Amino acid sequence: MKYYLSAITGFAIWGTFALVLKPLSAFPSIDILIYRVSYATVCIILASLLFRRKQTFESIAKIKQMPRPELLSWILNLLMSALTLSLNWFLFIYVMNAISVNATSLAYLICPILTTFLATVFLKEKLNKGQWFAVFLSLVSCLILAYGHFIDLFYSMVIALSYAIYLVLQKNKFDVDRFFTLTIHITAGAIFLIPAFLLMEQPTEKTPVFHVLILVIAVFYTIIPLFLNIYALKKLSSSVVGTLLYLNPVISFLLAVLYYNEAINAAQIIGFSLIVIAVFIFNFAYFKAQKGYVE
Repeated sequence: MKYYLSAITGFAIWGTFALVLKPLSAFPSIDILIYRVSYATVCIILASLLFRRKQTFESIAKIKQMPRPELLSWILNLLMSALTLSLNWFLFIYVMNAISVNATSLAYLICPILTTFLATVFLKEKLNKGQWFAVFLSLVSCLILAYGHFIDLFYSMVIALSYAIYLVLQKNKFDVDRFFTLTIHITAGAIFLIPAFLLMEQPTEKTPVFHVLILVIAVFYTIIPLFLNIYALKKLSSSVVGTLLYLNPVISFLLAVLYYNEAINAAQIIGFSLIVIAVFIFNFAYFKAQKGYVE
């Protein structure tokens, strides 16, 4: 249950991202991205060295003792994970700026479907009939929300695919501390984003509030949720963790409507209602299967 709660907590935190992102609306998105990744890299390295020194050095020792084929496989997984994570960050900001906010929102809805598909194909994870029906409902909801915005749908697919691949890559059998692994992912991701930093326009003047909020984003909206995600994947399937990702857009949607008083239309009501139903069905079918009631 603790792994299940880890995934739920991580995605629930991301669902409230608007609370700290809205006050930064006056700053360029690329500035927010660069500072977020920079702060997250510094914070997670310090945390690894100051508070998880034992696990860090144990992980380094295990890596040194890995047989060469396993070491090469671990390095490849590490590089692909860092690349897809940094690509997801960059694409999210680019699409939000150059395409539409709707496209980035839709990406959160498509990601669970792609994660389930990839996990079924590459990890041979099995879903029961109830779970497949939930995936079908999710697909229908995405089509409803994307109707009339098929260019957005394409860009959403690209963003969603990058994070879906990242989640599937974390479902591995390497005996390395998860926090240490995440430290490498974020640090390598920061290195991959150096070209974006070099292309950044003349930075605007930053206020103390900007730095405080970026620090909050780096720790509570980057490091903690990502760690909870990969921790949950120690025991849960990629399909289950991917489906719980729906909590993110649902909470964001409720926050937008109930807190920020944003207008909604019938398609959004129907689409998000189907998502809530799909999440309930998927997890009900999952727990029922865990108890042995479903073959």
